[in-house]
Formats: sequence, C-alpha cells, structure tokens
Amino acid sequence: MSKLELYFKDNFFNAGYTEIVDVHQEPAGSLDLKSAFGSSLDVHDAEGRLVCSGKFRFFSNKWEISNADGVLLGVLRHRISFLSKKFEYETEDRGIYEIFSPAFSKEYTITDQLGTPVAQFAKISGWFESSAFCLRNESERLDSYELIAVVMGVHETNKREASAHHAGTP
Repeated sequence: MSKLELYFKDNFFNAGYTEIVDVHQEPAGSLDLKSAFGSSLDVHDAEGRLVCSGKFRFFSNKWEISNADGVLLGVLRHRISFLSKKFEYETEDRGIYEIFSPAFSKEYTITDQLGTPVAQFAKISGWFESSAFCLRNESERLDSYELIAVVMGVHETNKREASAHHAGTP
C-alpha cells in the first residue's frame, strides 16, 4: 500500500491494538503494540494479515523492521543533530532514507538518497492523551505499512531519549 494518507496512534500504556484508518476514517489496518514493558509492534493490513514488525535490537537504540516472514527490511538509527531531529532508515535493498524535523516541530520529512521527499508524517496529538500520527506516503519503494513501523520507531526512540533525559535531571 503506497501513495496515501493514513492515521494511527499509540496507546497510553503502550500495549494493545490500535486501528489504522484512511482519510475517510475507513479501517486500513491495525497496530499491535505488544507490551507495556517493551517497545515492539506488529503492523497488520485491512484484512488482518501481518505485514511487518518493529523492535529495538537487544541492548541497542537501533529499531529493526522485518517483514511477515521475519526477513529484515531495514534499520532506523537516530543521528546526532544540533537544533533538529534527524534519523536514517537504511533498507536492505532500496537505499538509505533521511528523516528530518526542525527543532520544536512535530512534522517530519522522509527523503531518498537524492534528497527528494518521498513521505511526510506529523504527530497530531499527544499532550495528556495517546500520541496520534498522520502519514502521507508518496514513495514507490516504501510501503505505507513499513513506513508506519518507521514512524513508530521514531516515536519510540524519541520517548526513550526523553525518558533518559528526565531520569538524569534532579
């Protein structure tokens, strides 16, 4: 599934199923947030079939995305950047994509190796409620369900870093 706008959200306790819907609020799939104590998830299509999974590597901040058969699709890494949020998604055979957001923004752009925008996503809520996201996919090479796993990896990485930052402050 590509070239479309999808909406999805995290659960407040980071566990359970949440719906993926299209711009008309029609069901387009679901996210299975596996556990309140971990950060793994499965992405299912509208028919309920597993499409891909995302999880942190053991003792690492690298987010791995695999297809339904467990074959690695790509790895998301956070890149150090001053006054912006920057990530890199390296796929197994489709290139490296940069994910960028200006400082204090909730909007991200995903570009290919030539710098061409292929997708955008934005955090559209999240203050005393679950975080919700809007994904606009224009890519011919990245499936929307895979990109949902990427977005959730960015979200989980940001939550980990915020938690680590707050744990270090008195």
